[in-house]
Amino acid sequence: MTTGTTNEIGDLNLTYLLLAQRLVKEDLASAMFRLGMSRELADLLGNLSLSQIVKLANSSLLLCRFRFDEHPILSALTHDGKSLALQQSHAAILLSGQQVEALC
Repeated sequence: MTTGTTNEIGDLNLTYLLLAQRLVKEDLASAMFRLGMSRELADLLGNLSLSQIVKLANSSLLLCRFRFDEHPILSALTHDGKSLALQQSHAAILLSGQQVEALC
């Protein structure tokens, strides 16, 4: 992996972690739903210091993941025949049925 790619992954990780932490601090229940994470993970993320977030972000591994691993979810997000509001509602329903990420 090139240094440029590693730096871009680190930047993405930092942006994701800061956004996720802000969502958790603003509205825990909504953040858990939007991010697909357990209460334990949300609490942990919400309590990280900035230095801990920066250290965690400096990984060569992508820390966020796509939640539409299955065709129906991706299709619901990209289908042109539905209104935007209907697409978003359909995707939210499909995503809410997915298992949340738990601490391992």
